[in-house]
Amino acid sequence: MIFILIGYMFLFIHRPFEVWPVLGDYHIERIYVFFAAAVWAVWPGKSFQFTRLDLLIGLFCLAIVASWMMSPWSDGCQPTVEDYFKIVVFYILFTTALHRPEQLRLIVLAFLCIMAVYLLHSLWEYRNGRMTFRMGISRMVGVDTSLGDPNSFGATIVYALPFVRLFWLTGKEWWMKYFLTGYFGLSVLCILLTGSRSSLVGLVLCVFIISMQSRRRFTWLALGSVLACGAFFALPDSLQTRFETIINPEVGPENARVSGQGRVEGLINGIALIEKYPISGCGPGVWRKATGSTIESHNLYGQVMGELGVIGVVTFGALVLVFLQRIWTLRRQCAQPQSEPEEFVYHLTSALATAVFLMLFEGMFGHNLLRFSWLWYIGFLVIAFKAVKDLPQNSTAAPPALLGSRFLAFPALQRI
Repeated sequence: MIFILIGYMFLFIHRPFEVWPVLGDYHIERIYVFFAAAVWAVWPGKSFQFTRLDLLIGLFCLAIVASWMMSPWSDGCQPTVEDYFKIVVFYILFTTALHRPEQLRLIVLAFLCIMAVYLLHSLWEYRNGRMTFRMGISRMVGVDTSLGDPNSFGATIVYALPFVRLFWLTGKEWWMKYFLTGYFGLSVLCILLTGSRSSLVGLVLCVFIISMQSRRRFTWLALGSVLACGAFFALPDSLQTRFETIINPEVGPENARVSGQGRVEGLINGIALIEKYPISGCGPGVWRKATGSTIESHNLYGQVMGELGVIGVVTFGALVLVFLQRIWTLRRQCAQPQSEPEEFVYHLTSALATAVFLMLFEGMFGHNLLRFSWLWYIGFLVIAFKAVKDLPQNSTAAPPALLGSRFLAFPALQRI
């Protein structure tokens, strides 16, 4: 079952039916999810241990449906609602089908590997001339169309970076450090080529947080500063000017300054919409119709207020708070790990906490309310609770690896 779920993760992130439109005529994603659901229905290893996070996700889904039904533009909401519920279906499948430590490690590692394939393919297409010209510069895009926009593509990369540290600390396989080093370098390169200022700020913040979690924090910070300066001066002049506008908007074109102000306007428009539609907002996915704007909100907080109203603010806010609280609870529970799986879970909580902080921070510059990252990362946490609960008490031995493969073995803790 786990490999079927990994296959869907690949389809969802890489989206080959958008890369090669001829595949879209066969509705591969729809057929695959029905296949996965059918296998899940007869799978004997399911675990139905519902949590507060499951309840809050259900309430948030009800808020989305209510906002959709009450929206003056309900027809325009339907595609957004359908896309989000596809993510919910996958959340249900993988949080009920997976509950063992080795399954948790494999699904998270598979996520990073799929991201690596996605980035490599996007970089190859960029090298072959596939890009967008915006804000006066040529910018790298993802190979898909759903999240391939330079800003969305860069945000996807940033949100996955905290898991690099997770496997750096717990990965014992000989190839792991090489893979992680290459993946991190690839991520940095792709973010720089997107010309996304918000993603660059998110990258710097992520590196700072990860460095501060290390005992050699000052060494890592100094090394990062040197590499950052080198990378900046290696960029073309157009990208250097683009990133310089982060601290000095006057050096760039007028549209770059207007783009930055658009994030503030997204928050202001969100407040105006919640005043006009206080209970349920204007509806998910109809921001442009409701505001008359030519762009999306580019602001998480304006988006949740404007599109979902009070019911969205309450349910999403509660979901995020409980998510953070459960991360802290699990982290305390595994603070003195007695087995290698517990060590993995302990460092997973750090990765998840960092990822949540980055999503909330990047939310000031992007509308990431209905992004898959929220539910997938919550799913990782839910599986982690089940995995720790099922571990033998005071066990010092790692559980047997799935299929006997060293690929899934839990290594001893390594310090940076």
